Amino acid sequence: MDAQQEVEQLHRELNEYNYQYYVLDAPTISDYEYDHRLRRLEELEAVHPELITPDSPTQRVGGEAVSAFQPVKHRVPLESLQDVFSFDELAEFIQRIQASVRQAEYMVEPKVDGLSMALEYRDGVFVRGATRGDGRAGEDVTENLRTIKSIPLKLPDPVSVIVRGEVFMPRTVFAALNEEREQNGKTLFANPRNAAAGSMRQQDPKVAAARKLDMVMFNIQWVEGHVFLTHMETLEWLRRMHFRVIPHTPAKTVEDTVAAIMDIGEHRTRYAYDIDGAVVKLNSLADRARLGSTAKFPRWAVAYKYPPEQKQTLLTDIVVQVGRTGVLTPKAVLEPVHLAGTTVTSASLHNQDYITEKDICVGDTVLVQKAGEIIPEVVSVVREKRPAEVKPYHLPHVCPVCGAPVVRDEDGAAVRCTGAECPAQLLRNLTHFASRNAMDIDGLGPAVVEGLVDAELIKTPGDLYHLDVQSVAQLDRMGQKSAKNLIDAIERSKQNDLSRLLFAFGIRQVGQKAAKLLAGQFKTLDALMDATEEELTAVPDIGAITAKSLVSWLHSPQSVHLISVLKDAGVNMREENGPVGGRLRGKTFVLTGTLSRFSRAEAGARIEALGGKVSGSVSKKTSYVVAGEEAGSKLDKANALGIPVLDEEKFISMLSE
Repeated sequence: MDAQQEVEQLHRELNEYNYQYYVLDAPTISDYEYDHRLRRLEELEAVHPELITPDSPTQRVGGEAVSAFQPVKHRVPLESLQDVFSFDELAEFIQRIQASVRQAEYMVEPKVDGLSMALEYRDGVFVRGATRGDGRAGEDVTENLRTIKSIPLKLPDPVSVIVRGEVFMPRTVFAALNEEREQNGKTLFANPRNAAAGSMRQQDPKVAAARKLDMVMFNIQWVEGHVFLTHMETLEWLRRMHFRVIPHTPAKTVEDTVAAIMDIGEHRTRYAYDIDGAVVKLNSLADRARLGSTAKFPRWAVAYKYPPEQKQTLLTDIVVQVGRTGVLTPKAVLEPVHLAGTTVTSASLHNQDYITEKDICVGDTVLVQKAGEIIPEVVSVVREKRPAEVKPYHLPHVCPVCGAPVVRDEDGAAVRCTGAECPAQLLRNLTHFASRNAMDIDGLGPAVVEGLVDAELIKTPGDLYHLDVQSVAQLDRMGQKSAKNLIDAIERSKQNDLSRLLFAFGIRQVGQKAAKLLAGQFKTLDALMDATEEELTAVPDIGAITAKSLVSWLHSPQSVHLISVLKDAGVNMREENGPVGGRLRGKTFVLTGTLSRFSRAEAGARIEALGGKVSGSVSKKTSYVVAGEEAGSKLDKANALGIPVLDEEKFISMLSE
């Protein structure tokens, strides 16, 4: 078998395995066997790049990042649906249909709460995918759609067709994504639809691929060489073409339709995706064409929107959970109540402001519903049922996990634990401590950190410096060599300068820049611990909020203990690196635009190494503005203020003097 034949065979096999796994949920080979075949295909394509085709399984994340999404005019408009909010309105819709169509039959489908997309295939090969946009034109998101493994890159038949469906993020993926974002201190997505939308707007397909999106099809927009009589026929054909197809129930009467809608609503948890209603559409395609559309909606379909189910229950207690970022989140403990298909026993109360605004007290009878049909929430208090003895609730002043003081964010409603060794924040704190810009411990990523914590080998960052090769080697997927490499990396990190250690502590308001300024000014951690807030604010660019946060953290019992452990382990507490020469001392630079030879971080580091300072905004105190390609408003402001502007060549010349 020559290379081309083997590549074609691997294409067929891998595409079939993808279909079995991601569409049918019935894998026929192990992940190991699949990965082995995919690796073989990658090897062949590396040697024979001329054999790479758009439908190759290796091209799932093959595209380069884009700077902007190109507009796409839809060949057939992607219409939206008219909403109905009651069964009376639904009956009126069906009566209008029956006045024009004899023996009408309908299809009832769950309405996926996702992102509507159109996929175009030419001769059976996926060539383009676009968002709905305004229905007439959308945006080209082909490379991101390629990463969705339930979308076939090549159809069993070489047909040209445009199909429409809904991209969604499975609820299980959404839960894992938000947990990861919380661990990394990022803003949480509000719901799976928002998460899916943010993923499809990623300009790097590799980011979209990591989000594990899925897609379900519900319509053929246009097809060449095929004639269908009913919607049911189109769905069956889509299934034969290896698409994941929307579930559908036939109905002939108002009673049938209502029963199907109620069944979908009562069993919504059986779907991998969120739904925000049910779609009722005429089955006959000829009758659809005859009825046509209004200026906004098709006359042959409507979307029934489920009203949010609300029930009363007793709020028996409020417990406080501490997240991985240290945020204290109050949670209502509820008497069990059946709501939207599941039994609800708790609901998030978000923060103190939420509790105060709704005047929620332990012992209240409350009205609850599921936000977006997923997350239980307290809608309001049933005041006429309030007991006389209830008292207003306030979050504790200390962390319920470690006892450290808590502080409220200056710019928000979150209340956070300040403990340096708080067990609730352990995974996040350790991951940050070991990260590249902090202690730079190579090989100590989130998975390894989690393994060390689960094995109870570490409970604080200080424990890292007491690990040994034999203990680490017992972890899954580690082994002697990897364990030794990790221990060596931990040992090397002891020599890092104070600025890295300060940043690694994860002190609120103390980022990389502040850590460098403070370490450069005080030189030792002992000197920094002795400094007053007034002495700290005397350092340029260190404000009162940063100074207060730093003093509070450095003198808390947990921080003092951690610092003592690190000292005993031999971790460096001094700033050894200082500006070389200091030719740019006293000069303030602002960087704008794109430089061809440096990233902004690299350019800033070069300036700081020569004693200069980098600022994010232009003012009269700015010495120079370094302007790269596509420089923006900062360049305009520099020109208005008469501040010297350096292009990249002049900037390099200044660094080289």
